[in-house]
Amino acid sequence: MTPEDRAGTPLLVVRGLAHRYGRSEVLRGVDLDVAPGTLVGVVGENGSGKSTLLKVLAGRLAPRAGQVTIRGRVGYCPQDPLVFDALTIAENLAWFAAAYGIPDWKAAAADLLVRYQISSLLGRLVSEISGGTRQKLNLCLALLHDPEILLLDEPYAGFDWETYVHFWEHAEDLKAAGKGVVVVSHLLHDRPRFDAILTLVDGRLG
Repeated sequence: MTPEDRAGTPLLVVRGLAHRYGRSEVLRGVDLDVAPGTLVGVVGENGSGKSTLLKVLAGRLAPRAGQVTIRGRVGYCPQDPLVFDALTIAENLAWFAAAYGIPDWKAAAADLLVRYQISSLLGRLVSEISGGTRQKLNLCLALLHDPEILLLDEPYAGFDWETYVHFWEHAEDLKAAGKGVVVVSHLLHDRPRFDAILTLVDGRLG
């Protein structure tokens, strides 16, 4: 990505986004811009609608109103790992690679497997791995197709300290490559790492 692209059109533009569950209105007109090479944090109390917001942005939920414009590929890492327990780690990677249209999953995943230290576990069934390793795989699957915009919901839940540090190093590399990264959490300990931190209150970001 060139410097001109980095300073140009936002990768993600959200205007007037609204969503409800039954009579409960969770999102009430959310506006959000994410520029290339930026890391944006979204915080809020439990039940404030943070995960709902990411599901709508990722296209997993249809909004009641509003518009979402995304420039480029999207990588979505949900709070609950989206993995197949009956498959091995390698088979999960191969399945997602096929869905993304990636011909060589091993080449696409090589850097991720080293970063998150799961290269030696490729033959393990997902049903047999720890929660922290499941979350590592969850993140790798979201990043496998080299997306321009990343939507990460509690991405480091269950990580040990070393992996937590690797995650933030990786986030810096993604920023430097011009990616737009949105991290949702109920509590952000690393506030200086973010270009912007927005709070979701009463269905709006501020």
